[in-house]
Amino acid sequence: MASTNRTQHSAFTPVDVLRAQARQHVETGPVTVSYPEDRDVIVEHLGRALATEWVCVLRYLRHAYCITGVVAEPIKAHFLEHAREEQAHAHKLAERIVQLGGEPDLNPATLAERSHAEYVPATTTEAMIRENLIAERIAVEAYREFIQFLGDRDPTTRTMLEAILAQEEEHADDLRDLLA
Repeated sequence: MASTNRTQHSAFTPVDVLRAQARQHVETGPVTVSYPEDRDVIVEHLGRALATEWVCVLRYLRHAYCITGVVAEPIKAHFLEHAREEQAHAHKLAERIVQLGGEPDLNPATLAERSHAEYVPATTTEAMIRENLIAERIAVEAYREFIQFLGDRDPTTRTMLEAILAQEEEHADDLRDLLA
């Protein structure tokens, strides 16, 4: 019985080592020795997700401003709500980038290049809904891949991405309903 307990506890870092490690590189804030070595790759992909969210915010806003017709008001409300939620996603992504020691790139000149989704203006209500649905589907797939890439290596980022993914799936579902 004693050897079993020792084996179970060997997975944990001794307290004195935890304390010593916490004092080293204290300027890195939450980034400790157990963070993945490819943190720069994680930050890079967070940056792409950030660019995607901002492109989506801008596209949703344009569509909300430009939509016309008999059914425009309820669809406009959907677009504005989605734009606010995408902006909240961008805020979370930017904060996480900073926590991991990176800097969020919000350069408008390169946002579209770094984004997974495209900025398609669209001119008809149906085209606007369709383009937003396509962008949401792209976001869903990109977040799913990112979450799989992270696995258990960065649970904080993974948990944040899972919450964003759930909301992107809701957006896609809303837009599919509008398209029908």
